[in-house]
Amino acid sequence: MAGWNIDFSDKVALVTGGSRGLGKAIAFAMAEKGARVAISGRKQENLDKAAEELKKAGFDVLARTAHAGKADHVAALIAAIEELYGRLDILINNVGSNILTPSVVEADEGLWDKLMETNLKGAFLAASCAYPLMKKTGGGKIINISSIAARKAARGMGIYCVAKAGLEMLTKVLAVELAQDGITVNAVAPCVVKTRFSQPFWSNESLLKEIVASIPMGRIAETTDVVGAVLYLASGLSDFVTGEIVNVDGGAMA
Repeated sequence: MAGWNIDFSDKVALVTGGSRGLGKAIAFAMAEKGARVAISGRKQENLDKAAEELKKAGFDVLARTAHAGKADHVAALIAAIEELYGRLDILINNVGSNILTPSVVEADEGLWDKLMETNLKGAFLAASCAYPLMKKTGGGKIINISSIAARKAARGMGIYCVAKAGLEMLTKVLAVELAQDGITVNAVAPCVVKTRFSQPFWSNESLLKEIVASIPMGRIAETTDVVGAVLYLASGLSDFVTGEIVNVDGGAMA
């Protein structure tokens, strides 16, 4: 049935942190399904490279630098999307950061603030700025990229765990608050995904072995595993799904 096809040909999508890794994979997948895509990130060099790849593949893309944790940057990004495209239908809050950290009680305030800003505050700001534009055009889809770490404490990444737990509750709160405006809000929570972002974890042989041992399917996730869940939540197939956290973890949380 044609109605079951995923087609974003009349949609505009923003992928934060879309210049590399999982974000770039999501941006390409959205574009391949017909969306006009905006990507943001902090480094112009990375954005230019990703934009060049997208354009070379024949896709319409807007690439703009923006610090996800700064309200004025995010507002300017959304304003640029409205000026160019006149609408925003899909927001994918992908930007995040994770580094091996000391225990939470040993971490300094600056490290706490940095990880909270990147993994939680950024999604709040993006959703807040995108909301009026989505409402004006009749609704939209917000997808937050979380992690199973939101519900499974792990040594060496405690602050990240807390931030992602906050992101999942933000997802549920926004789902309730924005439902009447035709906006669905969901999250995708993968296990470790093989990207440069998580390289400190999967490039360590003993640590990788420990991680894989906790995953029934016997491997960490690839970007394509996560992209599939994002496409579903961004499409009409999930129009009556909101406030959900979709695990993409090979059974780790089963």
